[in-house]
Parts: sequence; C-alpha cells; structure tokens
Amino acid sequence: MQTTKKTLPQRAVTLRRANARGHANHGWLDSHHTFSFADYHDPAQMGFRALRVINDDRVAPGAGFPTHPHRDMEIVSYVVEGALEHKDSEGNGSVIVPGDVQRMSAGSGIRHSEYNHSKDHPVRFLQIWILPNARGGAPGYEQKHFPPQERRGALRLVASADGQHGSVALRQDVRIHAGLLAAADAVTHSFAEGRHGWLQIVRGNVRALEHSLGEGDGLALSGVSELPIVAGDSAEFLLFDLA
Repeated sequence: MQTTKKTLPQRAVTLRRANARGHANHGWLDSHHTFSFADYHDPAQMGFRALRVINDDRVAPGAGFPTHPHRDMEIVSYVVEGALEHKDSEGNGSVIVPGDVQRMSAGSGIRHSEYNHSKDHPVRFLQIWILPNARGGAPGYEQKHFPPQERRGALRLVASADGQHGSVALRQDVRIHAGLLAAADAVTHSFAEGRHGWLQIVRGNVRALEHSLGEGDGLALSGVSELPIVAGDSAEFLLFDLA
C-alpha cells in the first residue's frame, strides 16, 4: 500500500527589531507600529497570520483618542504603565491598569474612546488587533485582571478562542500568553504541529533561540516546535500562538 509522506512546515525565524518599526509622534501620542498602521505603510509588514497590529502607545496625561469607529476586528489592550480609561457605544466603561487585559470585539460596528485616566502621569499600553474568524456579529467586550504572581516565571494564558483557564475569549484561533521573568529565569513554550508564534518584548531583554531581544523587538516563528525564553535582566513579554 502506498503511503504519503507528511511534509513538515519549513522552519523560519524572523527578527523584527524595535528601531525598524513605524513611528509617529503627535505630541500627546508617541506610537511605535510593529506592522503597517495609519500613515506608516510597508507592504512587507502587513501583519503575521491573524495578527494584524501591535502598537506600543504612550499617551500624555489627560490626553487620548476621542470617540471613533471600528468593525470586524478583535482589539486587545494590555496596559504596561499608568491607567487607561475606556468607553464605548455598547455602554461599557472601565479603567485598565497593569495586569488587566481588555478584549473588544468590534463585530458589525462599535464606537469607543480611550483616554489617559491620569492628569499627571503618562500611560503606556500595547494595542493589538487580531483578524476575527468571521465578519459581522454583535460587538462584545471583556476585561480580566492577571496579577503579577500569575505571570511571574510562567506563560500565563490571557486570551484564547475558548476562554480557557480564565483568559478573555477571542473570536479567532489565537492564544496570547503573558510572562514576567526575573534575571536568568527561563520558560519554554511548545507549539503544536502547524502552529506559528510571535514573541513581543514589552520591556527588559531575553534570549530566544539564537536571538537576543530587547524592548520593542519581535520574533516571528514558523516550523518551530519549542521556544525557550531566557531572561537577561528582568523581562516582560507577550507570546502569541497562532494558527
């Protein structure tokens, strides 16, 4: 009987340095774009798998994004420093602080605003856009807190398609892990066959495979079965496990 040999995905590891990202400074907003966004357009940087946007935003005290529309996008906000105030047309309102993960499913259409909640201190947060598995549908909102002790020395699942382990639920087959490592600490993530990864360093520095990564650096991974992450100094990062 003839058998078909299974073809394994080709291994590819691509580094995206922080200083190669798009950058926009509007005074009240200082933003770095890992992928094409707004006035920054690079045909070679249109996202990775379902991951479409990673913006590293710093917003001045009292400033922010006035009410604006979104549709057909899963929008995840991860606050690094300070406090971010959110309001939307579905009646949701909250203040997001470090350790909080907010998921807004834009669905068929939603309007929202985001402001620095403080009049004295800046806020820094990562805004992440993920393409949904289907267009339309009712808008949705969810917010959960993941304290440092759950992320320290671990890969804490903070977002997933099924809301597993208390994570926020995404409308896409993406799993987002958050990690905090002390100097020389290490964690390893195993990818199932056919999965891909994106490692985004929030602050500090790590070594992943053959690469040394610092704040703002990203690493795209395909055909990799295991990813060891070793901190140099203390580090904070997000790891995306993608279909």
